[in-house]
Amino acid sequence: MSYGTDSGPGWPQKPWVGVNFWSRQGGPRMWARYDRDVVRQELEVLAEHGCTLTRSFCYWPDFVPSPEVLDEDVMDRFVDFLDLHQQAGMGTIPTFIVGHMSGANWDPVWRGGRDLYRDVWLVAQQAWYVAEVARRTAGHPAVVAWLLTNEMPIYGRDGDQESVTSWARLLVQALRSAGARQPVSVGDGAWGTETSGNDNGFSLRRLAPLVDFIGPHTYPMSDDPVRQIMAPAFHCEMCGSFGKPVILEEFGLSSDFVSPDNAAHYYRQVLHSSLVAGARGWLAWNNCDYDNLAEQEPYSHHAFEMHFGVTDSAGRPKPQLDELARFSSLVHELTAAGWERVAGEVALWAPELFEHDEPSWSYIYRADIHPNMYQSYIAAREAVLRRAREAGVRENSRRGPSGPGQALPAPLRQARHRSGDEAGDAAGRRGRHRVRLLFRRQPGRPTRPLDALAGTGLRRQAPPSLRSGRPYRGRRGHLRDGGRPG
Repeated sequence: MSYGTDSGPGWPQKPWVGVNFWSRQGGPRMWARYDRDVVRQELEVLAEHGCTLTRSFCYWPDFVPSPEVLDEDVMDRFVDFLDLHQQAGMGTIPTFIVGHMSGANWDPVWRGGRDLYRDVWLVAQQAWYVAEVARRTAGHPAVVAWLLTNEMPIYGRDGDQESVTSWARLLVQALRSAGARQPVSVGDGAWGTETSGNDNGFSLRRLAPLVDFIGPHTYPMSDDPVRQIMAPAFHCEMCGSFGKPVILEEFGLSSDFVSPDNAAHYYRQVLHSSLVAGARGWLAWNNCDYDNLAEQEPYSHHAFEMHFGVTDSAGRPKPQLDELARFSSLVHELTAAGWERVAGEVALWAPELFEHDEPSWSYIYRADIHPNMYQSYIAAREAVLRRAREAGVRENSRRGPSGPGQALPAPLRQARHRSGDEAGDAAGRRGRHRVRLLFRRQPGRPTRPLDALAGTGLRRQAPPSLRSGRPYRGRRGHLRDGGRPG
C-alpha cells in the first residue's frame, strides 16, 4: 500500500485512519462554544488509539456570517484547532460547505434560497470562501487534504451533471488559486449514478478528473448480516473504476441500534473487507457521543445521531475505537512492508445502462440493477473480485466488458447491448475460471441461459446463509471472524 508521491502532489506519507470530528463541546456548534482543553483531550485519546487524522467541518453559518466576511474569532479557533492536531501528531481534512449535518440543514442567513450550483452570485460566494480559508491555512502542516462539501446532494438537492461539475470545477480552481496543494475531493458521498443508478448530478465519471480521491459514505440498513457487513466494501469497489484512490470517508453505526460487542464486530468486518476491496483510507463516523446536547439540533429530532461515537460523551473509548487502533497498527505494518492490493481475475460486469439514460429504458428496471449486482458481488466475494464496465455503444460497442479480469455479466439481461453480450460470451469461452453466480429473477423478458458466460449457472434463490441470517464463515483471513461475535 503506497502513500507516496505516486498518488499525486501532496499525498501523505502515512496511512489515513481516523474519524470525522465534532467536539463533544458543541457538536456542529463547536466553533461558537470552542473549548481548547476539551479538544486537546479528544485528540490525545484518538492519537493514543492509532488515529492519524480527523475530518473537520467548517460550519458555514458560523464561518461566513455575511457575504465575503470571515468571522475572525472563528478563524482564530480554527487555527488553534490545527495547532492542536500538530501537537498530537495528527492531520485533518477541513470540509468547506457544511450546510447539512446529521439529518438537518443549516443555511447562512444571507443565502436567500439561491441555487447552490447555478446562481452565479452564490457560486462566487462559495469560491471566495474556499479560497480565503485556504489562503490563510493551506500552509499549516496539519492540513493533509480538503473536501469541498459535506453530502451536498442532501443540502443542495440533486442537480444536473453539467451544472454540478462546473460548480465543483470552480471551487477546486478557487482552492488551487489560493495556494493549496493538498489532495482535494468533493465530499458528496459518492451516491451518484455510477454507484446507485440514481443520477443526482454528482457523476464520478465527470468529477474524477477534478479530484485526487473519491470518498464513499456508507450507512447500510439491513436485517441480513452478510449484506450489512459487505455494503461498504461493495461501495468502495463501485468507486474504484475511475483511476483515483478510494477513501472510505464515512462509515459507522449508532450504539442505539447494536450492542458494544457487535458494534466492534461491525467495525472489524468493514475495515478489513474494505481494505481488500481497495480502500486506502478510513474515517469513521464519528469521534464522540453527544448526550449533553440532547436538546440541540440535530440531536433533538435525530436522537440516534447522538451515539455514533468511538468515545462516549465523557471521552471514554468504546470498543469501536479499540478496533480502529488494531486496524491502524495492521495498516502501518502493511505500508511498511510495501503491501499492495493484487488485482483479481474475475470481474463483475456493470451494464452501461446502469449509469446512462435511454429513451425507452424503464427507471424501475435500471434501479433494480444495483441490488442484482450486489447479490452477484456477495455470491462471488471469495473470488478476488474486480469490477469491469461494459463499454457500450457510446464508448466502443465492439469491446464489450473492459478490464483485465474475466468478465461476469450483470444479472439484468435486458440492460445489456447485444454487442456487449457477444464480447462477454467470447470472454467467457476464453476464461479459465469457473465461478457460480446467484441471480435474482427480473420482471419482463426471461433471462437467457448463462452457462456460456464464464461457466456460470443460474439460480433464482439466495443460499441459506443469505436467507436465514446465519453467520457467514469465510475462508480468507480477513473474514475469519465472520458472522456475529462469540
